[in-house]
Amino acid sequence: QVQLVESGGGSVQAGGSLRLSCAASGRTFSTYRMGWFRQAPGKEREAVAAFNWSGDNTYYTNSVKGRFTISRDNAKNMMYLQMNSLKPEDTAVYYCAAKAVGGIWDAGSWGQGTQVTVSS
Repeated sequence: QVQLVESGGGSVQAGGSLRLSCAASGRTFSTYRMGWFRQAPGKEREAVAAFNWSGDNTYYTNSVKGRFTISRDNAKNMMYLQMNSLKPEDTAVYYCAAKAVGGIWDAGSWGQGTQVTVSS
């Protein structure tokens, strides 16, 4: 069983930066795909960024390309989402998630979520 715990959310003005962290535990992740998702009020959950724990096959949704960076620290089993040039439309609850490569996200593990609020 994989456990994921997010941290680092908060409130920031437009143009600011935040770094989200996701602490992963419970097993080794070499065959896992890790990702960050977000859900704003009244909107569907959206995949923001993802990569294989091995570091390849990185994905970013178009709206965050050039502003957000997904990364990991293998030694600490940590995943990060560096968010720069934040916009009000980035306001959402952000979740980290993990699934087996080839599996589906809904069958994977999810954190509890952390709120990000960007004011104009």
